[in-house]
Amino acid sequence: MTRGYSLGQDLSLLINNPKYSDVEILCEDEKKLYGCRAILAARSEVFDRLLYNGMKESYENKISFPEINSAGMEIILEYIYTGLIKEESLTKDNTVEAFYAADYFQLSDLQDCITKIVKNTNLVEIYSPELLSRVSEIMSLTEDNALLNLLIKAIAVKPLNNIEFGRLSIAGLKYLLSCTHEKETPFATPEYEVFRYSAILAAKQVSNYAYKALMERLPTLEQMENQTQLEHENKFIPDHQKVAEELVPLVKFIDFRRIEGQVLTDIIDPLEIISTKLILDVYRQKVRSKNFNINYIRGVPILDYSNCVWDESARAANLVIEDNGKVVHAPMDQWQSVRAKMILENKGIFEWDVIIEESCTFSWVGVCSPENLNYEAFAGDQVAGWVLGSDGSYSHSGIRTYNYCPGFGNGTKVTIHLNLNKRTCAFTVNDIKYPEVSAWNDLPSKLYPAASLRYPGRFRIQPRQTSF
Repeated sequence: MTRGYSLGQDLSLLINNPKYSDVEILCEDEKKLYGCRAILAARSEVFDRLLYNGMKESYENKISFPEINSAGMEIILEYIYTGLIKEESLTKDNTVEAFYAADYFQLSDLQDCITKIVKNTNLVEIYSPELLSRVSEIMSLTEDNALLNLLIKAIAVKPLNNIEFGRLSIAGLKYLLSCTHEKETPFATPEYEVFRYSAILAAKQVSNYAYKALMERLPTLEQMENQTQLEHENKFIPDHQKVAEELVPLVKFIDFRRIEGQVLTDIIDPLEIISTKLILDVYRQKVRSKNFNINYIRGVPILDYSNCVWDESARAANLVIEDNGKVVHAPMDQWQSVRAKMILENKGIFEWDVIIEESCTFSWVGVCSPENLNYEAFAGDQVAGWVLGSDGSYSHSGIRTYNYCPGFGNGTKVTIHLNLNKRTCAFTVNDIKYPEVSAWNDLPSKLYPAASLRYPGRFRIQPRQTSF
């Protein structure tokens, strides 16, 4: 390209170019980069103080940054010379280094730019465990760290069981748990699974033998449900004292009150990696308290995305479930009902979407209680069903109330908002949210997503899309 047409393009030719540079920049990894004193000083007060302070840096042609990695410094130079950074310039290997370097050189606009790119690309979705681990290693963990807060939110809404051991460090996990401990923030992992993940991760730091032993001794909640009884066999855990030591930084951020008493005594206590006194104290609280009602998930529980599917075992006989459980449709022209696998219980705010891919007369979506729902009939006529219809009415126990919202048809997205803290329910239809259904002010403490449909109805269920 001919020079003179684009200032940004012309200045990009100066980036790390020895021909146009008068200072060498030595980085932590001993890599040498090149810069122009005047441009660096004009764009960063930190560079200005270092390069024009009357000390030796003002006269020598090199300056050292023993705490700044070259990967981060390259992003700094790109931003200083051009005023922006390209999305493709950031990777999982340089994002944290770049954010740290931007903080060091007091380039707040660059920090905002990095955070925005991470949020709008697949970096946060795919690499948040690795990025949080790296942030925990090299940066001060403060509440005003925008990148840190973004990563915490992204990981908190994913079940820890979906994160491979080794991707999230002990330091990263500690900060995640400390930021969500006793806080009303969205969280996806039951507290037992928090303990399980922490213990296995701690064991992995000690030895492969300890890691394998704890993998065998600590079943997931799903595995427990498939067992007729909890395991009692007390197999030896190699290096259990060392595992206990590795676990110490995490234990104070695990709320053992949220774990069932039988699991504490039969599964966790025999491992000898948690203080018996701690377990007994929690167990005594559970026994002595007449109204011990605490949720099994910290903060504001969110849906287990893996169970955001229609349940083959809880549907009318003629309803067809396909697309790995995401879609249900009715081949017959008679009212039939279905519920999802997601269990919504105790306290928390739960939200999910149902897409009306093919409407019918009428399409109904809402919730049902786990007992006594007749799947061969319309849920809104039953004591166990609370549903919103495509004519804008809602129905429960055969009592139908009209004019809750405008009618809707094919392609409509209905978001269900279930607030079990208040035992209420509200709906959003095509991105317009409507008030809580006033007649439903004392819903049961345990519910499932539900729907009623007839031919040619076709409904898709999905987690509500979360914006970080």
